Amino acid sequence: MNATTKTDTTDDSAAKVQDAEADEAAAEATAEDTDIDADDATAEAAAEEEAEEAELAGGSPAAARSGIGAGAAAVVAAALGFVGLSGTWMGKVLSERETLTGQLKLSQSASASQQIHEVYADSWHTTALVNGVFALLALVVGALVLARPFFSSPVRPQAVWVRAVAWGAVGVAVIGLIVAVGMYFDLFAALPTAPATAPAPTQ
Repeated sequence: MNATTKTDTTDDSAAKVQDAEADEAAAEATAEDTDIDADDATAEAAAEEEAEEAELAGGSPAAARSGIGAGAAAVVAAALGFVGLSGTWMGKVLSERETLTGQLKLSQSASASQQIHEVYADSWHTTALVNGVFALLALVVGALVLARPFFSSPVRPQAVWVRAVAWGAVGVAVIGLIVAVGMYFDLFAALPTAPATAPAPTQ
């Protein structure tokens, strides 16, 4: 009777050990599956991110170069717009040249109105013309940058900073054009006029 009890106890112990080993093996298999799933999820996320970046870049080196060119053009447009609004060294030189030319044209008998026109008016108008040309260039370049995606097939979105800089350049260019036109046509401040000379008293 005792031998039978000992045999049953031994069998139970062996069964428990086997069950524990089976549970441990199952736990290890589950952990391995979890690690594999995590690795697969990470790989899929990385692949999706690379695909999105490739899509934004146009999916080709040529498209990436095009994006760099658009960004550079937007910066150039912004610089041209600022120069057109604030003035340029070229405009200053041409204005001074126009002043000198006007002084050389004047004769000693020239009236005050002629002196104002030759020495000052032409100089101001030259400065306004040069500033207007730079503002117009900025407007054209900025508009081309903004319109560039619509002429590509398929249409590729631009980077946010490229659009922002291009829109800023267009805005500054428009303001510069308005200022240049107003300055050229004397809309903001009229040219000074010479005082009327009093007639000589009759004797």
